[in-house]
Parts: sequence; structure tokens; C-alpha cells
Amino acid sequence: MLAAVLLTLVCADVASAQEAAGGSTALIDLTAAFSVGLVVIGAAMGISKLAASAYESMARQPEVSGSIQTAMIIAAALIEGFTFYALFICSTK
Repeated sequence: MLAAVLLTLVCADVASAQEAAGGSTALIDLTAAFSVGLVVIGAAMGISKLAASAYESMARQPEVSGSIQTAMIIAAALIEGFTFYALFICSTK
């Protein structure tokens, strides 16, 4: 749901943008799309590594799984926050 809202905001910015005087914005749009792709790939890799390590730790020590899960959720929230900030920076021209 949140991804759909973000995609709508990004597409609305591109759709309502006026063409620059005397040139096109194709290169700017291409680099913004490439940057967004890199941000999303990096965030996905970070969260997947975080979850894999947390689940491995919980399997080894089930008695501390509550604190590991709490730390995992906090770290995932921070990664997502940085990701949304980077996506916002990439979408502004």
C-alpha cells in the first residue's frame, strides 16, 4: 500500500514536470530512475541480511528471541527510514 502511494507521488512529479527550455529532461529522468533502483536494491539486501542474521541468532538462542526480534524491528525501521529519505531525494529534481 505504501509502495503504491510512493509510486503515485513519484509518477505525478514526472507527469506534471514541464520540459526544460531548449532541451529535454530524459537524462535527468534516467539517472533518477537508476538511483531509485540502486536505493531499493540496497535496502532489500540490507533488510534481508538483517532478517537472516536475526533468525539465525534466534534459532541458536531461543531464550533471547524477544530482545533479538525487538532489535531487528528497530534496525529494519531505520533502514526503511533511510530508504524513504533517499527515494525522496532521488525524486526531487
